[in-house]
Amino acid sequence: MSGPITLSSASLRCDIKPELGGCIAGLWLGELPVLRSTPAKELTSVRLAGSYPLVPFSNRVGHATLKWQGTSHPLVQNNGSEPHAIHGLGWQRPWQVLDQDDQLLMLACEHRADPFWPFAFDASQTFRLSGNTLELTLSMTNQAPTPAPAGLGWHPYFVKRPGSRVAFEATGRWEMSDEKLPTHREPSRGLDADCAALDVDHCFDGWSGMVHLRDEKMYARITSSLNRLVVFTNTSRDFVAIEPVSHVNNAINLVQAGAGRAEDLGVRVLAPGESMSAHMSIQVERAA
Repeated sequence: MSGPITLSSASLRCDIKPELGGCIAGLWLGELPVLRSTPAKELTSVRLAGSYPLVPFSNRVGHATLKWQGTSHPLVQNNGSEPHAIHGLGWQRPWQVLDQDDQLLMLACEHRADPFWPFAFDASQTFRLSGNTLELTLSMTNQAPTPAPAGLGWHPYFVKRPGSRVAFEATGRWEMSDEKLPTHREPSRGLDADCAALDVDHCFDGWSGMVHLRDEKMYARITSSLNRLVVFTNTSRDFVAIEPVSHVNNAINLVQAGAGRAEDLGVRVLAPGESMSAHMSIQVERAA
């Protein structure tokens, strides 16, 4: 099993823990934490990580039951007392190192059908530091003998400091039930808000692919090839979760329930052997 790995560039340091869900333990600009950050040797819970991969789905599958092509597949309730399956399974599995140097790390994870997910797949992650930018890729390949639903994303937790402000453009926002499941879509232009008073746990679609996050110490620009974004924070949290994702929360079940078209909700169906990939970057600089 791989131990903690540190990548370094002229500006950034990134600690990664392959055996703990392939997570980023911490990301620092000099000594300033960009993400919620813990030295990798000290991090024991992936739920306290700076970021982790979302594969083969993001957010929640309602009531831990996947409804797919006329069949209901019971899934594991994988987050304590929460009644749903959440964030896929990559964050709860060890990842293996494929390649590494001082600024690059490639990881892989193989999944065989089990109660957490009924379709086999292979996944890979790449982390690359260059100057003041961390570039991430995430890919998966359907290894099941039948077509299978698929989704990707990341769950980074950015530090919420005094003066933190988040801004991005979108075209819609999915409203949420008390069960933390989406109910319907409302038009939305995105957000441009002070994080201190922000109370949000929603998926935005029609996202422009860029987020600006500023505070009194740092400016971060988050970009992605994906066009949906989950944002989560409230007044009791010391972080802002800014999560590029490929599909709407609980999207597969929404499609099966007739609540929307697969292409509108971001559901990908991969043929046997077919792959999908996504890209994300975090570019940071000190506040002027």
